[in-house]
Amino acid sequence: MFKPRLQEKYFSKVIPSLKDLFGYKSPMQVPRLQKICINQGLGDGVSNKKLIQLGLEELTAITGQCAVPTRAKKSVSNFKLRVGMPIGVKVTLRGKLMYEFLDRLISIALPRIRNFWGIRTTGFDGKGNYNVGIQEQIIFPEISIDKVIKINGMNITFVTTAQDNEAAFQLLKALGMPFNVEQD
Repeated sequence: MFKPRLQEKYFSKVIPSLKDLFGYKSPMQVPRLQKICINQGLGDGVSNKKLIQLGLEELTAITGQCAVPTRAKKSVSNFKLRVGMPIGVKVTLRGKLMYEFLDRLISIALPRIRNFWGIRTTGFDGKGNYNVGIQEQIIFPEISIDKVIKINGMNITFVTTAQDNEAAFQLLKALGMPFNVEQD
């Protein structure tokens, strides 16, 4: 049975190291990554329906899981927006696909960012979750630059079972997230 590389690393190295670091008595107390949510807001999708379709195709190619459109919850007349209109795309990854995406993000996509010195440590929300914003979808090798009509960013949220920021930080750092602690 195939197990992703980061999932094996979590069970073999991360659990023992975090158990020693925080003094957990059981391996079940060690925080783990529950899911990764990727959201791409496409505000221009209101006037151009093709952007939503391209966003769905790009996010599906990046994650390996079918993306779904997000729809407006309120009508805003200034933006010509009605309830139910598609305004973005999202994907929620769990299990093996989550670890595969995280591995590709850490080892391939993030190093392709221009002037990359690591990601900021200020994206924690106080409850053990971490948010990072990507400004260009073209850092992923699955995206062909020739087919891109518009450069769009995306928000990636890492949801963990950690109760505080420090435990979540140590978990993501042990999994290989390239944090830049000098920057903040």
